[in-house]
Amino acid sequence: MNTVEAIGASAKNADSGISGLSSDEFFKLIFTELSNQDPLDPNDTNALLEQIANIRSIESDVDLVSKLGELVGQNELAAGAGLIGRLISGLSETSERVTGLVNSVSRTEEGVVLNLTGGIRVPMADVDRVLDGNQDEKPDGEDDS
Repeated sequence: MNTVEAIGASAKNADSGISGLSSDEFFKLIFTELSNQDPLDPNDTNALLEQIANIRSIESDVDLVSKLGELVGQNELAAGAGLIGRLISGLSETSERVTGLVNSVSRTEEGVVLNLTGGIRVPMADVDRVLDGNQDEKPDGEDDS
């Protein structure tokens, strides 16, 4: 194993991928690569640096998408928690139109689910109305007249 491979292997063990390299490790990798080049057939250093930069950029984008997904999930859970005790209308997990009082909120692999009185579950994405529980409002826009 040459020095470049050794530095790369130790960085991968510390943290998966190029983004796990500290600045010192990164510079050691570059300088080792440059010092081990054949002077009569040098590597394209600019291409190497560009590839490493592209890899770091992609890893950074993937990390950003992951963190944004977590943030959206946390915001959706907080919004669902704000509906506890409120009367909502929407489609249940079985695609039936339901109206009910929110007792609790659950996070599932599919997203946030509101647990209504009577055991009915409504995915947060399928809520179409939040009703004022103090008024005699009809869930489907029906009128008493």
